[in-house]
Amino acid sequence: IDFQKSKKLKAGRLMKFSTKEDIEAPIVDTFALFSDFDQFERSALRRGAEVRRTDSLKRQGTGMAWASAFKFRGKNRKIEAELIGYEPCDGYEVELQSNDVTAYATLELMSLSKSRTRASIAIELKPKSLSGRLMVQTMRLGKSRLEKRFRKRAADFAVMIERQYKSTNSA
Repeated sequence: IDFQKSKKLKAGRLMKFSTKEDIEAPIVDTFALFSDFDQFERSALRRGAEVRRTDSLKRQGTGMAWASAFKFRGKNRKIEAELIGYEPCDGYEVELQSNDVTAYATLELMSLSKSRTRASIAIELKPKSLSGRLMVQTMRLGKSRLEKRFRKRAADFAVMIERQYKSTNSA
């Protein structure tokens, strides 16, 4: 996938997290579960965030957008997200904007066999303000701990995808 927007982030005070997970499910099923945006909305709502779609698209694809608000570390935060790249079964890219940081989350899928898929997940953050720089700098100080948490969540999500795939295809 050659997503263009994230290329702008290559310079400056950039922070990046990335991981790869091999998933025991075909690429089509893996992509379907990774692109279940309604499930992601419900998950955020269960965690106390306010989430609403801001686009008027009738089907999934580039241009889907959301606005969310939540409390994090005692402060109210707002994030706008837009799907800026979308290739069924290959992956997608989401641009996230807040007052302080621009982020790009990228998912790339590669078929390893008929029943195995590799998911590459990356998040790039770039500060837009002084408070954003302070936040990213603070994250840099704890980067190894944050990377472990990021990889653990990606691994947990991969296991969940495998379970969902097995439960829907064992009947």
